[in-house]
Amino acid sequence: MIVPGTGHPTDAASDATPVARTPQDVARLAGDAPSLRELDGRSSVCRACPRLVAWREEVARTRRAAYGDQVYWGRPVTGWGPAQARIAVVGLAPAAHGGNRTGRIFTGDRSGDWLFAALHRAGLASSPTSTSADDGLQLRDVRITLPVRCAPPANRPTTSERDACAPWLTAEWRFLQPTVRAVVVLGGYGWAALWPVLRAAGESVPSPVPRFAHGAEVALAHGPTVLGCFHVSQQNTFTGRLTEPMLDQVLLRARTVAGMT
Repeated sequence: MIVPGTGHPTDAASDATPVARTPQDVARLAGDAPSLRELDGRSSVCRACPRLVAWREEVARTRRAAYGDQVYWGRPVTGWGPAQARIAVVGLAPAAHGGNRTGRIFTGDRSGDWLFAALHRAGLASSPTSTSADDGLQLRDVRITLPVRCAPPANRPTTSERDACAPWLTAEWRFLQPTVRAVVVLGGYGWAALWPVLRAAGESVPSPVPRFAHGAEVALAHGPTVLGCFHVSQQNTFTGRLTEPMLDQVLLRARTVAGMT
């Protein structure tokens, strides 16, 4: 596991960064973070959910054979991309041998292969591949984030784990709120998790919350437009439920909504 402050390219924490050990700590430390970088640092050392902490660190210790010579990140994964982004992309949680290994969201796994190739085609990423945190990839006007920051067993966080993690995303959204005009949500889980976060951050969320669908579009009064997209998981991409043209269409629509065309 990567120790905070030891030089990892994405590490915003140090040995002095306060550690959340309960959901109440998460709410407090997220709520008073003075900057997005400080927020990233605090969320990256969170230990509020014992099941997730145990799993992410067990995966980091045992490792997959193909990555047996690598030191896994083994900590919560933060959002990534410029603080003044005009588009936000919301996923689900880090992959056990993807973000939990590399320390960067959607990096080093098949889902990321699909997402970054599409972002590159849309002019939102400098490269179509994302293999490691030091590969030089840069995002352009887009920040990628997630409602659950630790890799969960079987890729299934519990409702209580999602709720405990929510203040990190709420605080992150408050930093992004001034500039983000389009939010692309990958999958129904992220869709359901996002609306309480937006409401907590003061956005005008409709009631009832719109149902998730690929291509769904919800324009919030005085806020961003939220776009639904099937998740870039292998379950969707291998079966053809999500195709490259379908993903491209949503990202290009996000560019249009964000005034980037």
